[in-house]
Amino acid sequence: MKRTKALCAWIVFPPLVFSVGLWWGGSSFPFGQGLAGSNTAWAQGHQHPPAAEKGKTPAVPQASKPEPPPPPAPTVEIPPDKQKLIGLRTTVAGLQSLTKTIRTVGRIEIDERKQAFINAKVEGWIEKLYVNATGATVRQGQPIAEIYSPELLATQQELLNMLRWKKSLKGEGFGALLTQDAEAILEAARQRLRLWDISEDQIRRIEETGQPIRALTLYSPVSGQVMQKMAIQGMKVMAGEKLLEVVDLSTVWMAADIYESELPLIKVGERAQIRLSYFPGQEYSAVLDFIYPTLSAESRTAKARFTLPNPQGKLKPQMFGQVELKINLGRRLAVPGDAVIDTGSRQIVYVDKGEGNFEPREVAVGVRAEKWVEIVKGLKPGEKVAASANFLIDSEAKLKGIAPGKP
Repeated sequence: MKRTKALCAWIVFPPLVFSVGLWWGGSSFPFGQGLAGSNTAWAQGHQHPPAAEKGKTPAVPQASKPEPPPPPAPTVEIPPDKQKLIGLRTTVAGLQSLTKTIRTVGRIEIDERKQAFINAKVEGWIEKLYVNATGATVRQGQPIAEIYSPELLATQQELLNMLRWKKSLKGEGFGALLTQDAEAILEAARQRLRLWDISEDQIRRIEETGQPIRALTLYSPVSGQVMQKMAIQGMKVMAGEKLLEVVDLSTVWMAADIYESELPLIKVGERAQIRLSYFPGQEYSAVLDFIYPTLSAESRTAKARFTLPNPQGKLKPQMFGQVELKINLGRRLAVPGDAVIDTGSRQIVYVDKGEGNFEPREVAVGVRAEKWVEIVKGLKPGEKVAASANFLIDSEAKLKGIAPGKP
């Protein structure tokens, strides 16, 4: 019996040791090392993991977890019966054709392009004044005044003396050369007279009669009304001194004050309607032709200039008038002005989420046009907002501690 057990042990033990060495691979058994080396060589040749790692489960990358959805915005619940009780009304935010009306005041001013000054170009005395009252109407080419000037008289006498000397010269030899010099001096004298506003007809008459003109006659360069009169008959005038200011009032300017917040909305070429209290029921149409580049520090307004025809002279400088500009802004996302609560630092609307729930939401507003307010950010077309009784909803939200969301 004992022999039988010993025989079985010798039969089972060697295969068992061999199997353990094969599995262990890198153990201290001599035959295990050889098997481990051959196993590694086989793995390198076939690009497979060694037998010792075949039993391990390869690492699988874990998928990123989806972000949780944002929490729903807080709402204020107003039951339908209470909505009727407080007169709650909703409207749909959508694209509207906006027209901005700018109403301001203006003052009639002279057209500076038709303003002229009449001054003396020579020193002398006013012997005769034809226009002697402020407000008088003058025509272009009309005589204004006569000025006696010793300098002007001396130049005319020089012209006549040179003309006599030229006629006395002979046209041969040395006389021909002197004739050419005399003609050059004559032309210089004529040019001086022209620069003093002596006309060609007057110069021709001086040469034909041989008599100088004692007084220079000044003529008006434009037609219009005398706005200022500094000239007095008998007074002495210096060269360059202003005698009269004449303005043509056939066209006038209307200078209107535009607030700096409205300046981006207007542009040259816009048409305005102007009404004056002096002419009830009468309306003038004018075109904006210039926007002044500076701003008034006191009123924070800029001047906008309109040109008005004034053929009958009814419009007089310094008259006040009402100016109305209608600016077409195109189609923009807008809601009624009553739907927006302006707290001073932000603007809030209450969006109808259905079933009596209203979400407070902060919005960014743009232009206010008549009863509409442009929504730049915070609302989408088609969303319903509270258009009335929103102050009551806002009070309820504040009692419950519900803050509006950012746009």
